[in-house]
Amino acid sequence: MTPTPVFSLSGKKVWVAGHRGMVGGAIVRRLGSEGCDLVTVSRDQVDLVRQSAVEAWLASEKPDCIFLAAAKVGGIQANNTKPAEFLYENMMIEANIIHAAHQVGVKKLVFLGSTCIYPKMAPQPIPEHALLTGPLEPTNEWYAIAKIAGIKLCQAYRRQYGCDFIAAQPTNLYGPGDNYDLESSHVLPALLRKAHEAKLSGAAELVVWGSGNPRREFLHVDDLADAVVHLAKVYSDEEHVNVGSGSEVTIKELAELVCATVGFQGSLRFDVSKPDGTPRKLSDVSKLHSLGWSQARPLQVGLTQTYQSAFG
Repeated sequence: MTPTPVFSLSGKKVWVAGHRGMVGGAIVRRLGSEGCDLVTVSRDQVDLVRQSAVEAWLASEKPDCIFLAAAKVGGIQANNTKPAEFLYENMMIEANIIHAAHQVGVKKLVFLGSTCIYPKMAPQPIPEHALLTGPLEPTNEWYAIAKIAGIKLCQAYRRQYGCDFIAAQPTNLYGPGDNYDLESSHVLPALLRKAHEAKLSGAAELVVWGSGNPRREFLHVDDLADAVVHLAKVYSDEEHVNVGSGSEVTIKELAELVCATVGFQGSLRFDVSKPDGTPRKLSDVSKLHSLGWSQARPLQVGLTQTYQSAFG
């Protein structure tokens, strides 16, 4: 049974921070049917890393609700080579927005994190209470630590000031607006691009990073947007909420599925000199389901839609 809404978006002034990103763009699309007054601001107008700029803009706009999707993001390679940027910029963005939201009296804030916040060897599927119970995966700990700080900021402002700030932790995302740059992209868009280019060039094989054994969960970004808008309306509590599909595939299975979707008929070669990352990362989405949302599309359906829109 779906909980009774505790917050209505209809008629509210809503700011999507990070609207040009993959997640923010999906939330903007989803909010189009909510009857709210949507506001956005570009990076060249307000640098979210600068506290004074964020405070001045929020003081002038005074939104009722914020979806905090702004972040510096990237895959294993990007996290490994730019740890200072991933830690500093993400901590500054979330701290500036959350604090300024409290100052101007924002009624609802939804902070978007990532399931990389959990320990490398967390129990599977990963429940929300696994947070801070063990060491993080070293290849993305900088980003994870920043996102954990964002969760704790929401909790702290709720406890001390009564702010209705909540946090949602998405699993691996894909879909419109994804990053297909091979130096900084995540595994699914990287595989889609590699397979597409291999098909066009008539390559005999496609090289996949790692052993192919790690297991991953994937969620279409438009499904994430639907879920977090739902949470904004029905959820008001301190604990963060996992947002995922609840199903998983191995990287090998994903690569095979991508090749079938793209139409690449060559062979796969796994480069075991490259890091695997966390061995398994499946989120426990029972809490999300209990809150009335379980509409994730099948991976094959989402992959086909994504490939056609990006490369079709």
